[in-house]
Amino acid sequence: MTAALEVTALAKRYRGGVEALRGVDVAVAPGELVGLLGPNGAGKSTLVKSAVGLVRPTGGTVTVCGAPAGTPEARRALGYLAELFRFPGWATADEVLALHQRLAGSAGGAGERTELLALVGLPDVAARRMETMSKGMQQRVGIAQALVGRPQLLLLDEPTSALDPAGRRIVRDLLVELRRRGVAVLLNTHLLSEVEHVCDRVAIIDRGELLAAGSPAELANPQGVEIETATGTRRFAGATRDEVPDLVARLVGEGERVYDVRVVRSSLEDAYLAAVERNA
Repeated sequence: MTAALEVTALAKRYRGGVEALRGVDVAVAPGELVGLLGPNGAGKSTLVKSAVGLVRPTGGTVTVCGAPAGTPEARRALGYLAELFRFPGWATADEVLALHQRLAGSAGGAGERTELLALVGLPDVAARRMETMSKGMQQRVGIAQALVGRPQLLLLDEPTSALDPAGRRIVRDLLVELRRRGVAVLLNTHLLSEVEHVCDRVAIIDRGELLAAGSPAELANPQGVEIETATGTRRFAGATRDEVPDLVARLVGEGERVYDVRVVRSSLEDAYLAAVERNA
């Protein structure tokens, strides 16, 4: 199966010798949600812009649904929301989407515009000017424009940065719905909680290098087992899930009454901080 996004040995050196990316490999399968994590200046936005075709790599390759990044075929297959964007204040939400339909060559018409605004939780703002909307509402209109033309790959650069908790939940639900529809998503964000809730896999980069990749569960290492008994909590540092039956049997054999068992894991935040600190 052709990957929605295939980044291979991607390198980018800017003038002055700044290396934004140093041989990064990242892949996003069809219908997969991948979170891109890293501190400011790690190279995340450069990677996303390389996929869009806005940045020309120094080395390596980027393909979108099998087509080289930046080609008409690749651009037709993706939708993009930049971190910093601005729509004309005088334009209505409907006019913004209509403009992007013409740019994308979408024949979806008014039906597509209505569907997209409803999808991002803004069913009643079609006739409202952008300048009258909050930053969070504009952000959601931005996500709607990225979905014009039914892209197979969605690139989102900090899509929840201006949203309140209710808005972030709407975007989380939207991402889950897009996965159900088979749309692949690369999500560049600083909000680890968002990634932990919705992403299938995570890629952590820093100083232009890929530090770690895997599912949130794989990156969150086991820290032991806690067993709640009648006499208190018994902690078994370093124990794994596979050892739980033997531990419980041993405690019961010793006359303990067992009420609860927890496999303790580090959080994705712990894994992220550990990876970045090792690279410092």
